[in-house]
This record gives sequence, C-alpha cells and structure tokens, in this order.
Amino acid sequence: MGRLAGLRWLLVLAWVTAQALAAAGAEDSKAAVGEPGPRRHAYAAMMYMGTPRDYEFYVATRVMMRSLRGFGADADRVVIASLDVPPRWVQALKDDGVKVVSVDNLKNPYEKQDNFNSRFKLTLNKLYAWSLVSYDRVVMLDSDNMFLQNTDELFQCGHFCAVFINPCIFHTGLFVLKPSMDVFKNMLHELAVGRENPDGADQGFLASYFPDLLDQPMFHPPANGTKLDGNYRLPLGYQMDASYYYLKLRWSIPCGPNSVVTFPSAPWMKPWYWWSWPVLPLGLSWHEQRRENLGYSSEIPMALFQALLYIGVIAVNRLARPSLSKLCYNRRMEKSTMFLLTTLRVVAAWSILAAYTIPFFLVPRTVHPLLGWPLYLLGSFSLSLIVINFFLLHPLAVLTTWFGIIGTLFVMACPWYMNGVVRALAVFAYAFFCAPVVWASLVKIMSSLQVLIERDAFRLGEPNQTAEFTKLY
Repeated sequence: MGRLAGLRWLLVLAWVTAQALAAAGAEDSKAAVGEPGPRRHAYAAMMYMGTPRDYEFYVATRVMMRSLRGFGADADRVVIASLDVPPRWVQALKDDGVKVVSVDNLKNPYEKQDNFNSRFKLTLNKLYAWSLVSYDRVVMLDSDNMFLQNTDELFQCGHFCAVFINPCIFHTGLFVLKPSMDVFKNMLHELAVGRENPDGADQGFLASYFPDLLDQPMFHPPANGTKLDGNYRLPLGYQMDASYYYLKLRWSIPCGPNSVVTFPSAPWMKPWYWWSWPVLPLGLSWHEQRRENLGYSSEIPMALFQALLYIGVIAVNRLARPSLSKLCYNRRMEKSTMFLLTTLRVVAAWSILAAYTIPFFLVPRTVHPLLGWPLYLLGSFSLSLIVINFFLLHPLAVLTTWFGIIGTLFVMACPWYMNGVVRALAVFAYAFFCAPVVWASLVKIMSSLQVLIERDAFRLGEPNQTAEFTKLY
C-alpha cells in the first residue's frame, strides 16, 4: 500500500510539472508573436463530484465567477475541476470566460478518522491552487461566497493570508496564496506521511500547515500597489459570516472593507436554495446576483410544467362530485366502527401531511424564492383540495396551515425590523398565537371524520343511495 501511495503522489507531481511546463511554453509563444501576456493574478474555485448537491455548487460557482466579472476584477477566473465533472458543465464555465484546470482527485488519507465527514472527502483538491505557478497571487474561494465589491487589493497580500472567523482558527473559504511548486510538493508529502488534521478536510490541514498565522500582522494594502512578503491575517470584512448580518440586519464590520459574505452554515441553508428567503434575509441578495449574472433558464421550464399541473389538479377538483359512499357498499360489519374511525383519522392525517410536504421537494431547488414559494403554495393548495374532496373535510380546517405559512412568510419578510432579535421575537410571537388556531383546525378535522363515519352514507352494510355529498364549492 505504501508503494502504491508513493507512486500515486509521483504521478500527480509529474502531471502538475507537465502542466506548468506547457503553460510556460504557451506564454513564451505568445510573447514571441507579440500577443499580450496573461494576467498575473487569479480568483480560483474548485469543483468536484460525489455529493448530493453537485449541481447546486456548480450553479453557485458560475454565479460567483460571473459576479467577479461584473465587479470588474482585473484577474483571471479559474476553476480547478476534477476529471469527472460533466463536460457540459466545463463547457458552460468556459463560455463564461472561466479557465478550467482539470485535475485528478487527491486521495484523502484522513477518511478513517472518527470525526471525518464524507462530504469533505475531496476538499483537499484545494491544494492544487499552489500549483497554479503561472500566477503571482491566487485568491482561493469556496462557492458560497457573495462579493459585495471589487477585492483586487487582495493580490497585494503575502505568501499566505486568511481570515479568522473563529477567534483561534482561520477560515479557508477565502485565502490568498503565492503559488509555488515547492510548497505544493511539500503539501503532498505531508499528506502522504499523515500530517495531523483535526477535521480531515482542507480546513484542518491548512490550519496545521500554517499554525502561526494568528501571530502574524494584519493585512493593509500598500497605497503604492506593491506586493507584500510573508504571511498575514486578513481583516474580517473579507469573510463576513452571514450570521453577523442576521443579528443586526445590516453590515457593521469595523475591521476592513465589507467586501465578501460567506455562508458557513448547514448545507441545506445555503443561499442558493429557494427556501433560503425569507428564512435567511440574505438569500434574496444572492438570488438577485444570480438573476443579474446568470438567470434561471434551466429551472423555468420545470417550474412552468409544475404550475400547469397544479392548476389542472385544481380544475379537476372544482368539477368533481366526490362520493365516498361507494367505498362502503356491499361490505359486511367485520370490523368495528371505532377501528374504521381510527384508520380514517390516520390516513387523513398522513394525506394532509403529504399535501404540504410533497410540493416542497418537487420545486426546483435553485429557483428564485419569489418563484419557488408561490409554486410551493400552489402545489400544496391543489393537493389539499384532493384531501378535502376525498374525505369531505371542511376546507378552512385543512387550509389553516396553508394560510399560516403565508402569514409566516410575510412576518419574516417584513423589512422594517430594527434588528435580528426583534425579527426573531416577532416570528416567535406569530407562531405562539397561531399554534392554538392550528390545533383547533386539527381537532375540527378529526371531528369531521367522526361525523363522516356516523352518517348514514357511511354505515357499513347500509348504503344510502339518496345521500350525496355536497361539493367543495
């Protein structure tokens, strides 16, 4: 195993060296024919496959790279992509003006650690940034960064610069580096010998590799535009944790320019999901960047199809004359009425739950919130009508939750809160006062089912041909 691992690292080094020599040769050729030389700086991100959210991160990477172009970044935009990234995604990035560097996935030697999280298995690919030796400086980025302004002054920083979001551990969602093949080879060697890594991911490895960064001076870009040497701490304004905004509902980071927002939250609370707003106020800001830079052409067809389907379901329910008495004809009294009532209550409860949950998972996950929420509400309304017609329930009782969700969205989206604490208290107060209403609607639904059983049309073995259920409308 040791020999195989060593051979693997040698192959990786040989590939990287060949890439560097090819890039140098291309540069010399351009200079010989008088073409302008390549840029000396780059914003870089990585992309790999193997997680349930590959597509979402692909979209996030495109939005981030396009936003950098929109802010006038005077640097190349590079994506370090593993070889298994779909060719159509690679081509889309190239069409956006992004340079794609295809690489083999680095073997993660920390997979056996007890605290290892499999979703970080391939994050060590970020180390390939040190192999981009055609650049003087590289700003390495995670895809969940949202730029608020141009940050080209970062290219004046030293050999390694990062932000301390945590008081003691720097964050690897954005850092500046000086590419070096010597450093890259040494990092591969440290991986091979199993250097200490607290979390088994890029964060822990780099924190172990640069253990004294906390003691380094703060970066302040020189006014004359010169580049610094050595390592530096970056001001917090270059990696503003979104939670800072949620507390004040405004940016007030005194340390450095308020330039970049990061979202180091749970995977399902990233800003590109349609449910991120108004749950998270900054979700709409991210989607506005996407709308301006990329659009939603890939999600719109599915959203329109679902909307038409739900409208069709509503139309069918409007015209239907439900009659459940047919279900009870020609049956003998083999089971008690109480058992039938219990079964009916369980089935009705699960049906209502399905009516509110199924549409949530059908909405395209990366669609704009102002389209995603109406589509979800339309879907849950249409499926709720099926439950109402099938079980002959009171419409208002079933739709109480639906109206409650709309109210919650308005409460969370209100733009006039003083700060995040007031907003949280308002949401809590709304939920407190709505809870009894929702409970009363549930009790009414259960009572309606009991009445349903007791009606002549539902007495087992006693079909009533003259009984006809009324319409919903």
